[in-house]
Amino acid sequence: MHFLMLVFKILLISSFFHQMSLAQQPQICVETDRLALLGFKDKIFKDTTEFLSSWTSKDCCGGGWEGVECDVSTGRVNRLVLQTPSERDISVYMKGTLSSSLGDLVFLETLIISGMKYIAGAIPESFSKLSRLKQLILDGNSLQGDIPSGLSHLELLQTLSLSGNHLTGHVPSVIGNFKNLQQLSLTDNMLTGVIPIGVKNLVNLQSLDLSHNLLSGVVPNFLGQLQNLTYIDLSSNELSGEVPVSLCSLLKLSFLSMDHNRITGRIPTQIGKMKALTSLSLSSNKLTGQIPESIAGLPNLWNLSLSRNELLDPLPIAFSKGLPSLLSIDLSYNKFNLGIVPEWIRTRELSDVNLAGCKLRGMLPNFTRPDSLNSIDLSDNAFTGGISSFFARMSSLQKAKISNNQLKSDVAVIKLPDGISSLDLHSNQLFGSLSRMLSNKTSKFLEAIDVSNNQLSGSIPEFVTGLNLKVLNIGSNKIAGQIPTSISNLDKLERFDISRNQITGTIPVSLGSLVKLQWLDLSINRLSGKIPDSLLGIEALKHANFRANRLCGEIPQGRPYNIFPAAAYAHNLCLCGKPLPPCKGTKQDKLGQ
Repeated sequence: MHFLMLVFKILLISSFFHQMSLAQQPQICVETDRLALLGFKDKIFKDTTEFLSSWTSKDCCGGGWEGVECDVSTGRVNRLVLQTPSERDISVYMKGTLSSSLGDLVFLETLIISGMKYIAGAIPESFSKLSRLKQLILDGNSLQGDIPSGLSHLELLQTLSLSGNHLTGHVPSVIGNFKNLQQLSLTDNMLTGVIPIGVKNLVNLQSLDLSHNLLSGVVPNFLGQLQNLTYIDLSSNELSGEVPVSLCSLLKLSFLSMDHNRITGRIPTQIGKMKALTSLSLSSNKLTGQIPESIAGLPNLWNLSLSRNELLDPLPIAFSKGLPSLLSIDLSYNKFNLGIVPEWIRTRELSDVNLAGCKLRGMLPNFTRPDSLNSIDLSDNAFTGGISSFFARMSSLQKAKISNNQLKSDVAVIKLPDGISSLDLHSNQLFGSLSRMLSNKTSKFLEAIDVSNNQLSGSIPEFVTGLNLKVLNIGSNKIAGQIPTSISNLDKLERFDISRNQITGTIPVSLGSLVKLQWLDLSINRLSGKIPDSLLGIEALKHANFRANRLCGEIPQGRPYNIFPAAAYAHNLCLCGKPLPPCKGTKQDKLGQ
């Protein structure tokens, strides 16, 4: 009897462990889910990501279907995640549409189809059946049409991101049904209408991004009731009215951007209550009055961007001792008459200083911590001197724009930082030769240089290999000599402008090897000979101008040269061929006789 009891116990225990092991084994994918996924695959007619090439076995759960995850206990698909590794990789994409069959994946909690670039068509109405969905991310595609109001049935949704598509129509008011929504991103579409009142029901919302659309109306007061908001971006719309005072009660808000709208009135003084604010951008609006002193009391603010408004002097005195975290400031193009760069800007450890069009004059400023500067814009002022040593200790500088001033200097004595990538000194009174600025010592980091509309002389220097220049603009100077054949060494060049100089000789055949060139302006010089056919190899070219030279012969007969406007070839010696009249003796000429 004792032995039988022992055997019975052993059988019970082994049965228990057998059942446990069965429960822990992944269940085979339910056929309904497999067919739903294959329905999606059928609607994709090109897939360079090769994700879908793995969708071949009969088991969509345990069969290595990329991007598909299942609940181990039920065998139902609960996650579908298809994301491209990099938005910059234009060769990785899917072409097709979203199949309504995805709405049959009723156990789905996460649906991410992101960065596929060419998945078009509408968002299927069938998605309203995905009642367990918590994350819906369809950004970086080419989806069209309205946002389906049926999505409001997804009451568990925490993240909704439809950014970077071609969606139109209004933001549906039923969006207020998403009581659990924490992140809403509809940026970079073509949505119109007002911000709907339903948004005020999104009491758990932490991030709201409606930027880069065509939204109109006022910024609603009810946004101030969403106390969990940490991020608001309403930039690049057509919003009007004033900055609502109610926003100033959002004590958790870290990021606020309303730039590139039609916002009017004053910046509310209550903004000083937003102690969590790290970035405030109100640029490119129609704001008036003075900057409120209370902004100086924001302890975490590192970015303050108020450019292109109608703000008035004086700047707040409190700025000299406040804003302890400030790194980046942009006060450009307001109605300021600063005269000199304020001491509280010159003596701080800032990374970005933008004071264009602030009526600054005299010598360029001397920064106490020049090594911290990453970018600086002092263009459209009245600076006259100090450029030769200005960059001397700016070891971290990458971008400098000091165009449209009255700077007088020999460019040969301007010492540039090793890491600079973009330099814009156009429309000053600089003189001398470019031979030192563009030499074998030129930084490999330098990608753009604009010294147009100065008084530079000498010739275009020879170009060594290894330079990474994408933009070279030396137009409107007094540069003579020829275009060097070594221009072909600038193999990354996208924009080349030598217009309005005294350049002679012929257009070198080697110019045709600059296959990335998009903009070419050789106008108003003394170039002779013909336009070489080698230029037909520049297939990316969108703009070219050969006007007012001494060029002769047939224009290269191929796109885009034969379809550029005739004005691009006017006032030369004897150019002919499309778009100009045909050359004498050619088939084109004889057909016209």
